[in-house]
Amino acid sequence: MTRAVVEAYFAAINTDAFADLAEVFAEDVEIHTVGAEPVVGREAALAHFPAVLANYAEHTDRVTRWIETPGAIVTEIDFEGKLADGRPVVFPALDVFDLRDGRIVKVTTWYDTRDVRRQVVP
Repeated sequence: MTRAVVEAYFAAINTDAFADLAEVFAEDVEIHTVGAEPVVGREAALAHFPAVLANYAEHTDRVTRWIETPGAIVTEIDFEGKLADGRPVVFPALDVFDLRDGRIVKVTTWYDTRDVRRQVVP
């Protein structure tokens, strides 16, 4: 059950079906991304992802490893994207999902911000 929730999260992110995230997020979900202020609450989280990915013409989070425990799932990810101007962006990331009652209550994401900034900032 819990892995299916995280798989639904990635399916929504990868297909820009951001409204579908409402089905997997708890009302009090928190999104923590290295170098950024936390995003708290389902409505804020639903607005967060379209804003973060707005400059990408293409993007895919491909999970390369799953680590599952009763209340949490850790995923290693290869992110591949293309900015609106055509430049590629590629980096590894690690996401930790905390789950409660079949919903995601917290997502924590780590990646090399310096490497990503180098690729994104002209």
